[in-house]
Amino acid sequence: MYNGFIKVAAAVPVVRLADCAANTMAIENMMAQAEGQGIEIVVFPELSITGYSCQDLFHQQKLLEEAEQALLKLIEFSHSLEITAIVGVPMLFDGLLYNCAAVIQGGRIHGIVVKTYIPNYKEFYEKRWFASSTTIPKNTTIKFCGQAVPFGADLVFELSRCTFGVEICEDLWAPVSPGTKLALQGADIIFNLSASDEIVGKYDYLSSLIQGQSARTISGYVYAGAGYGESTQDVVYGGPAFIAENGRLLTTGNRYSMKDQFVVSEIDIDLLHSERMKNTTFWTAAGDAKMSDTFRHILLDTVSMSEERFSLTRKINPYPFVPRGNELNKRCEEILNIQSLGLARRMSHVGCNSVVVGVSGGLDSTLALMVCVGAFDLLKLDRKGIIGITMPGFGTTDRTYTNALTLMKGLGTTIREINISEACLLHFRDLGIDSNKHDVTYENSQARERTQILMDAANQMNALVVGTGDLSELALGWATYNGDQMSMYGVNASVPKTLVKHLVRWIAENVVDEFTKNILLDIVDTPISPELIPSEDGDEISQKTEDIVGPYELHDFFLYHMLRHGARPSKIFYMAKNAFAASQNVGTHYDDETIKKWLTTFCRRFFAQQFKRNPMPDGPKIGSVSLNPRGDWRMPSDAYAKAWLEECENL
Repeated sequence: MYNGFIKVAAAVPVVRLADCAANTMAIENMMAQAEGQGIEIVVFPELSITGYSCQDLFHQQKLLEEAEQALLKLIEFSHSLEITAIVGVPMLFDGLLYNCAAVIQGGRIHGIVVKTYIPNYKEFYEKRWFASSTTIPKNTTIKFCGQAVPFGADLVFELSRCTFGVEICEDLWAPVSPGTKLALQGADIIFNLSASDEIVGKYDYLSSLIQGQSARTISGYVYAGAGYGESTQDVVYGGPAFIAENGRLLTTGNRYSMKDQFVVSEIDIDLLHSERMKNTTFWTAAGDAKMSDTFRHILLDTVSMSEERFSLTRKINPYPFVPRGNELNKRCEEILNIQSLGLARRMSHVGCNSVVVGVSGGLDSTLALMVCVGAFDLLKLDRKGIIGITMPGFGTTDRTYTNALTLMKGLGTTIREINISEACLLHFRDLGIDSNKHDVTYENSQARERTQILMDAANQMNALVVGTGDLSELALGWATYNGDQMSMYGVNASVPKTLVKHLVRWIAENVVDEFTKNILLDIVDTPISPELIPSEDGDEISQKTEDIVGPYELHDFFLYHMLRHGARPSKIFYMAKNAFAASQNVGTHYDDETIKKWLTTFCRRFFAQQFKRNPMPDGPKIGSVSLNPRGDWRMPSDAYAKAWLEECENL
């Protein structure tokens, strides 16, 4: 394991029915290849030593002896390898034959897992040959190769920071699967050795079943299905293979291949542990399971994994808040509906038919304005009840000013313009502030003046002030306390900056008329800026937010993994290096020093600015990451960032 990731594989060899020697050679070759790729655990299909479709040959003593000798050979072969292999084999015990999975590592067989649910319907006749694990007494061990080997379905295997369990084919399809019980006993990953035949529509159902199982049990799931070489007398085995993690399909194999194949990915054990730790339903169920069932935990040798030996094959999404393809359109529509309905409900509750929103011509205020339009349309109210106030100041450019006015006109809202320059200059004179000194006081006084205007205008017109600040700004504390940090309802509070841009673009392309569309698209292309510092030529934005606090696409990446999965700085740094590498072709490449610089900035600001988040106004929750202090993120304002910053420094 490296940085919380463990590399696993589903291996699908070409089998020769009843030819244990040939199958063993194929398994050995794939084990050696797997170790060369840095794979730590590899699983093979059901009854892979003999082949699954041997039928009545399973009652032949010769085949069972050959299978036993093959297993001995694999154990010996594993002695010089640093890999754990899970292979399928028939085992005779106490007069009954069992369909088993042998867990092999370091020249030893650490446990033999027995299949519980034996299918005996339609094309399956397994009960003709195999007995269920339910016939085996608890805590059974068998003698094999001079070892006392745990035998049964009550086995959980432990590496230093990863625990796994094994189930076999039909076990997955049971209403309460052995894999569910294994997960509740602490198994982070479930490996499934399978031999499921191909029929039309079954593959898609199986895929959804695996994803659902990994989501419900908050686990990794690795599935290896029997493929080419199995009997096609009545059915066909296509060799399906899947690796899933917490409901997400990481990778799949190529069905109907006539060659050996590996399906490889890395499962994020840290992610699973974080999700389970936060999910009270899961650990309540786990507590109940541990009280009612006793499982044996078997300790395996842990292999140290260096950065040189470990390579990450799974893709790390550089934009975790932004779906791809058609899913992005669905997500944008759903978010806008959530925001609009939330505001509409708040307006109905307080008996208010008017809202006040500051419109700057920037992304956030544009999205907030469109949410107001959506809410008013839901309530069938005249859009004139939306009072859009544009408040030009010292740094306002012609581009944003014009876009703000033109947008409100196109949407049919009420337009008010209140220039804040004179009020701010009077304020500066009252306090003895030098207006030529463009410091934090100079900037924040403008933000507070704008907020005062919005609040007083709302009182004047019996309206609600709709906040425009987004999730990314809240995370960085990029807001003026008791300025733009405050509103009466913050519709964007759960929307990250990287998603705001896509939302506005989606609205432009799917909601508004052609005139308004062009304005929205120009707003999308406008650099992000608070426009608090005067520009030299009057129309060029001189104060670009991302030059000051860093790229929002990096900060959103840091925010997602820190809050969603509790990732530490070194893990986030490692994933960011992969996500934003030049080879990923994501459009933006950041070198290690740049990532380190802004990750350090993020950690410092995130801790220091909690005091701005604690009193944040109500607003609708949009996604799985939120900083709402009343539910999603509760943190003391005086927590120290020392440990995080030291780890950043040592990256």
